[in-house]
Amino acid sequence: MQNEIAVLGGGCFWCVEAVFQRLPGVAAVASGYAGGQTAAPSYKDICRGDTGHAEVIRVEFEPEKISYAEILDMFWRAHDPTTLNRQGADSGTQYRSVILTASDAQAKTAAESKTAAQKHFGAPITTEIAPLEKFWPAETEHQNFYNRNKYHPYCMFNVVPKLKKLGM
Repeated sequence: MQNEIAVLGGGCFWCVEAVFQRLPGVAAVASGYAGGQTAAPSYKDICRGDTGHAEVIRVEFEPEKISYAEILDMFWRAHDPTTLNRQGADSGTQYRSVILTASDAQAKTAAESKTAAQKHFGAPITTEIAPLEKFWPAETEHQNFYNRNKYHPYCMFNVVPKLKKLGM
């Protein structure tokens, strides 16, 4: 069976990347940008919050080992999808919660998953679900960030607690 792709945004891509790298059945994770109007955006571009892009991850997974629905289940657990354009201290549209779908089947599964996840949250889920138009890989220094920078202050205060909460 061929690997599939999921593109997800749940705040800072360093945090989300670290979570999904630890899931059995995930073959690769890349941090990047999607959902905006600027071609080939850079980190500097999207930090201004005016390109329309979100920080996202591209997850390549083995569907015989982990399903798209299971990827989405972890997505809902790994961030707060009820905070519009914010995760913790990170705020702006670039940190929005978003699921970018690669097919009609993914869009249907994402919508069903969002409905099911709502029962676990006291506030409405604000996660956007939209078709993936283009994924732009982030700069090299943003790839595999947590694994290369475990003692970076941002990682110590944000990534480590998230991984512990998720039992990783």
